[in-house]
Amino acid sequence: MLRWVLFTIFYILISLYGFQAIRTLTKGIWVHYMFIGIAVIIAGNLILQFSTGVGGRVLSPSKSYAFGFILAFMLFNLVLIVFLLGEDIVRLFSGVYSKLFGANNSFHMPSRRKFVSGIALGVAAVPFASMLYGMYKGKYNYKVIKHTLHFADLPDAFDGYRITHISDIHSGSFDNRSEIEHAVHMVQEQKSDAIMFTGDLVNNKSSEMLPWKELFAELKADDGVYSVLGNHDYGDYIDWDSTAEKKQNLEELIQLQKEMGYDLLLNENRFIERNGQRIALVGCENWGKGGFKKSGDLKKASEGVKPDDFKILMTHDPSHWDEVVISDAYHYHLTLSGHTHGMQFGIEIPGWIKWSPIKYRYKHWAGIYKEMGQYINVNRGFGYLGFPGRVGIWPEITVIELKKASKNLST
Repeated sequence: MLRWVLFTIFYILISLYGFQAIRTLTKGIWVHYMFIGIAVIIAGNLILQFSTGVGGRVLSPSKSYAFGFILAFMLFNLVLIVFLLGEDIVRLFSGVYSKLFGANNSFHMPSRRKFVSGIALGVAAVPFASMLYGMYKGKYNYKVIKHTLHFADLPDAFDGYRITHISDIHSGSFDNRSEIEHAVHMVQEQKSDAIMFTGDLVNNKSSEMLPWKELFAELKADDGVYSVLGNHDYGDYIDWDSTAEKKQNLEELIQLQKEMGYDLLLNENRFIERNGQRIALVGCENWGKGGFKKSGDLKKASEGVKPDDFKILMTHDPSHWDEVVISDAYHYHLTLSGHTHGMQFGIEIPGWIKWSPIKYRYKHWAGIYKEMGQYINVNRGFGYLGFPGRVGIWPEITVIELKKASKNLST
């Protein structure tokens, strides 16, 4: 209850600043009432969605949209605050200076306040419109991102080997079948030798995947479709009636992936062979720092894999790479992860800027990184969770080509 009270107070305060800018710029009383009405409706819908108890703690699409709209509206008002509060501070110091030294204070001119309010509204409209676009189209703005990685010890038979990497499907969030069908077809159109999925098939329950089972079962590759579990696949984020029910949910999710034709690796490995040569594919269960489940067992997953085997590791959370994998005695040539979603919000201009608030939580949060002669690809995610959209960080289908390199070539 306390959190709702605190949230309401905060929401009212920042909305008042937004209303102040609207009132300064417009004289039409209907505009003022419309702003107030929007503020009330957005807040009321959020409270209604999260207080009815429908679905328990499950973040349904309707709850996600309620959260998304209030997030966009609050961001709009927060941007206004930066400008208007700054102008208020200038006026305060100007007034104090005027009282102390008797100077003429010109900062109280209504025209100045109107000018600042106009600038503030113009700037605030940009992230607000971006958030709305992100919810309407951005979450389905799929991008195919291609990388070519060179390895001196790649077996000759695998020179040119192609992997399609997807992650974080989060099927419980989907609300547009035609868009998902298009994205699945985009994955299949890459015609890679193998498809590798690095976890979070659902948000919480295995049943979320049932409407999408046949569609994602269409994903096929000559060397197979491989998968691992992500933190959301274990059902840890909702209340179950019993431990047995939670266990059954996980068992159903595992069986579901088998029926879809996915080879789910639960702390185990497979070998992919060509012309008498092989590469090892190692799959760990979820391992994440900061309170996330640590079921991943790298040692167990690598049993039977030789130190000189070329190794690809699938593990959902990139913090596993940071904390365990990269310093392991074995050399894992390429690790595939996801989990971060790139926070579904940021700015990326290739060759210029790559930024998201998630970078302050995860050192490796999107794309290819190399340390100690080992690579990791952190996929930005296929689906979305929480905020029902994406702004600047688009859903990703990664295609990685492995190339044989000379001893002195590394790219």
